[in-house]
Amino acid sequence: MLKKPMYRGMEEEQLKQMPMEAFAKIVKSRGRRAILRALKGLNIEYMALVDSIRDKKKKNISKPIRTHCREAVIIPEWLGMNFKVYNGKEWKDVEITVDRLGHRLGEYSYTSFFSKHSGPGIGATRGSKFISVK
Repeated sequence: MLKKPMYRGMEEEQLKQMPMEAFAKIVKSRGRRAILRALKGLNIEYMALVDSIRDKKKKNISKPIRTHCREAVIIPEWLGMNFKVYNGKEWKDVEITVDRLGHRLGEYSYTSFFSKHSGPGIGATRGSKFISVK
């Protein structure tokens, strides 16, 4: 039997109906402070994102939402939505699920990647001049 995805003992349908103020009370402190700051009007960029998402939901636009706002806290209104978050070079897809609530959008769009380097190529060193290419 599959477990239903829950956040703090609440199911997805309960969370979707919850207003932002009520969600702020159950999220961890860092997310709560950010949400309350936005509700007071101190984080204009975040509230502009929330308002634009609400407008797109009213118009039934299903395209992914592109944003530079990496510090936006994920709220229950966004469950099931797709975002494209900019990482400084390209747009990364982020799908909102229950286990991502209370985290930031930027946590799922990494800005730096580990690249493993191999040995030097042909002509990279003085000694490789004498190795045949074939």
